[in-house]
Amino acid sequence: MKIYFAGSIRGGRQDAAKYLELIEFLGTLAEVLTEHVGSPELGTQGEEAKPDDEIYRRDLEWLKSCHAVVAEVTTPSLGVGYEIGVAEKLGKPILCLFDAGQTEFTLSAMLSGNKNVEARRYQSMGQAKRHLAEFVSSLPQT
Repeated sequence: MKIYFAGSIRGGRQDAAKYLELIEFLGTLAEVLTEHVGSPELGTQGEEAKPDDEIYRRDLEWLKSCHAVVAEVTTPSLGVGYEIGVAEKLGKPILCLFDAGQTEFTLSAMLSGNKNVEARRYQSMGQAKRHLAEFVSSLPQT
């Protein structure tokens, strides 16, 4: 089972520690294609050693080859929104996690109102991990 994990990079890295913890947990359940999203070394400029067009092509290939997408969407990100849209167009199962305990942002209606997206709010990492485990266990086994 291959999972594409999406989280904000150029939109802001304030949730990078959350991404890392979620990716590490998700890695116990499936293969995570985008582990680098949780890397503490990754800054707001992203993967500086790779040109943008190379990142774009690679990430599209990962989206095509994955079985499902998990996105942590608390920090708004144009790239994450784009990845979710591509995943929806490709017919991939999508789980969006939103930290309901923070007060700066509100979950987009484009996610919470979309029947093709499983949007789950969480208030603790334990709750977020339960949502991940439930989502992965609901996927068809490949």
